[in-house]
Amino acid sequence: MADLNAEKRRDLLLKILVPTCVIAILIVIWDLSVRISGAAPYILPGPIPVATALINDWGILWPAFLVTARITLVSLALALIGGVGFAIFLVQSRWIELAFYPIAVILQVTPIVAISPLILIYAPTTQVALLICAFLVSFFPILSNMVQGLKSVDHNLLNLMELYGASPLQTLIHLKIPAAQPYFMTGLRIGGGLALIAAVVAEFAAGSAGAGSGLAFRLLEAQFRLNIPRLFAALLMLSVLGVALFSLTSFLSWLVLHRWHESSLKREN
Repeated sequence: MADLNAEKRRDLLLKILVPTCVIAILIVIWDLSVRISGAAPYILPGPIPVATALINDWGILWPAFLVTARITLVSLALALIGGVGFAIFLVQSRWIELAFYPIAVILQVTPIVAISPLILIYAPTTQVALLICAFLVSFFPILSNMVQGLKSVDHNLLNLMELYGASPLQTLIHLKIPAAQPYFMTGLRIGGGLALIAAVVAEFAAGSAGAGSGLAFRLLEAQFRLNIPRLFAALLMLSVLGVALFSLTSFLSWLVLHRWHESSLKREN
């Protein structure tokens, strides 16, 4: 048991140290490239000007970061509720799936930039419009993966539930939903990243500005002012938010699956 715990601690340490070392090496290469090329800060800033901008402009960037993070998380939560609920509705009948699933496909394949002007017109506020745009983009991956999971249950188990006289609701709760968890977790990881992308793209399309704007507006503002260090700082914050979302969804996936699903068991071994 002690050897197993030591091995797990060593694996965890490697998972932290290896990416950290790679990132540190890339930063050093970035800094050396800027110094050797002699590029001006308004063309390609080095790590130090970006870090300085991040510190000096924290009062501007942090509120924008919170706005983007709130839109991303709320839209992802709505996509989870809507995607799972709609997936359960679709698998109840072949006719229901044939009738309603194409509508979800149409919403997915239509570029969000193309329909965002309509959403901005009909939504009561700009924030609601941003939420709708981010929701539409992150909704379909969760829906499609959940539908696939609910339809991939072993038919022998379905026959066994029917043999024991289980109701459709009991079959759904005790068999179909647990069996669909790996598919759902995959959709959750994809939807988390897409929710952030959609939130930024929606704000670009909305052209929102002012104190309540997110990081997308700060990116455009820094570009127009040729404040490239601030632009890089805003991009860094977006990257951190994306990595945090992916880490959170990956941890949730591990938490749910690591005791029984092969994918997580193999990662542990």
